[in-house]
Parts: sequence; C-alpha cells; structure tokens
Amino acid sequence: MNYSSSMQEQILDIAGLKTHLVGAIAQAQPLLVLLHGYAMTPADLTPFAHSLQIPAVVLVPRGPHVSPTGGYCWWNIDTEARSVALAAGPRDLALEHPGGLPAARSQLADFMAAAAGQLHPCRTLVGGFSQGGMLACDQVLHVSSKIDGLIMMSASRIAGEDWQLRRAALHGLRTFISHGRTDLDLSFAAGESLRDFMVSNQAKVTWVPFDQGHEIPLVVWRELRKFIRAIIDSPV
Repeated sequence: MNYSSSMQEQILDIAGLKTHLVGAIAQAQPLLVLLHGYAMTPADLTPFAHSLQIPAVVLVPRGPHVSPTGGYCWWNIDTEARSVALAAGPRDLALEHPGGLPAARSQLADFMAAAAGQLHPCRTLVGGFSQGGMLACDQVLHVSSKIDGLIMMSASRIAGEDWQLRRAALHGLRTFISHGRTDLDLSFAAGESLRDFMVSNQAKVTWVPFDQGHEIPLVVWRELRKFIRAIIDSPV
C-alpha cells in the first residue's frame, strides 16, 4: 500500500518508551495504541496510522529491546529455536510462555496509564501486529483498565492456560482479528484458533482472513478503519 496523510506527527517519551504520536493532542478524544511486531520499529506502522485518517490520537511506542535481527521487540526470543520451528512450517504459539512477557506487560501497563493520565481519552483501543497484537491481548486479560477495542493483526495465542483462566475479561469486548492464509510465520490455523478463543469467550469479533502472508494488506486496512470508526462513533 502507499500511505499518505497530512496529519501531524511528533516523537515523545511516555513512561520510558520512545513513542511516535500521530494526530493532534487534545483532551477527551479517542486514543489508539498501536504496537509493532518483532524486529520492527514504530516507523513501520506510523504510515499505516496516518493512512487510517481517524479522528483520534494514535500512539506507536517502540519496544524496549533491540532485536538481534534488527529493529525492536517487546520481548526477545530464541532465534535459533525459532528457525528450527519454522523449518517444520508456520507456528502456533499457544503453548509458549515468553520469559519476557511479564516485564513487557508491566511496561505497557505503565505506558497506558501515563497516556490516559495525559490525554484523558473518551475511548481507548489497543492492538498491534504479530508480537504487538499478542502483547495487547495479554494486557487486556491481565489489567483491569477499561478498553473499548482490541486489535490483533497476524497474531497467535500465547500462554494459553493463563489466558484461559483470565477469559472473563473478554466478555463483550469488541475485537478485530486478521490473518493471512499463506502466513509463513504464524500459521493461519493459529489465527483461526485465536478467533475461536475470543468468540467462545463472548468477545464481539470482527474476523478478516485474507489470501496473503504475514502482512497488513488493503483489505485489512479497509475493515480496520470501519471497526475503529464504529467504536469511535458509538455513544459514550
């Protein structure tokens, strides 16, 4: 996709995380926190944030760890084990318990609290791509602050038993899930299982499968805009 926009952008430090802010800072407006994936940077998602053209502030924080393969991440992974696993085909991470997940969750909670304290948003959505989507869901399951929408693009379940124990937090939650049928990193079956987990626990799921890989194609952009606008436009 070719993204373009005239929206403002600035870089801030929020709770210790270097953060790209897209939009104009104002009180009591919607907030979208968008988390990048493994070995990515905020600059990989800010053009996408601009292109959404939504009446909201979009925050794209940078993960706290440097990835061995470049870019940043929310927790580091065993790259050798990942390569071995991928040799057998796309993965489902439902049974994995990343060692860095609790620290990432805590840091994101501090970030969300600081952002809320500064902006006092009328609506709050959180989500991300791949590892960022997984962290967003984990945050919703563990932290009691009110979230109006959850977005998971090309993600998977993680820490399956723990997520299952905390599933009550998903009841009625408006959730967007997209996944590519030819994803060579996280299997399409993993995306379907994530969808089924959310649906079975009574989240209100918008499911967007597509025929490409580990990416954010035009169809996802289009449907995500509709999803976000429906939340923003609904009565407070």
